Amino acid sequence: MKNFLAALVLIVGFAAAAQADVWKWVDATGKTHFVDTDKPIFTWVDERGDVHFSDTPDHEDAVSVELVWVSGGSIAELQDGKDASGSGYAYPGETPEERAEREKAEAYYCKRATEIYDSYVNAPQLYRTNEAGEREYLSKQEGEAIIAETKAKKDELCQ
Repeated sequence: MKNFLAALVLIVGFAAAAQADVWKWVDATGKTHFVDTDKPIFTWVDERGDVHFSDTPDHEDAVSVELVWVSGGSIAELQDGKDASGSGYAYPGETPEERAEREKAEAYYCKRATEIYDSYVNAPQLYRTNEAGEREYLSKQEGEAIIAETKAKKDELCQ
């Protein structure tokens, strides 16, 4: 009986360990990675353009990544598109109604950022309106910088 109880305790312990928080981070190439720990992760790109990551800052160009909490559960469930409740990404304490509202807002902001980005890319030339209400056309370099900033914001909102 003691052996049975010990085995049961071990099984329950392993099952509990399998349900943990899942975090995500994005490397320099835009690839999303999922981990089940919130320990620091460092990434860098070498001279050949290869992306590396480690749990220690092994390289002089290594930078710490931003870990974003995704879900309670396991990485396997997440790869199946589910969180611990089986319904997809959720935040701690978030009700299904709050999650639906958040996802609706995220979709709206992604769509709007995409529309703005597309309008900038397709514009013959970008401009600002000055205090007198007149258009001041941007140089090619200024326009490219604005488009790059807008793309970065769009990519952030549309993850």
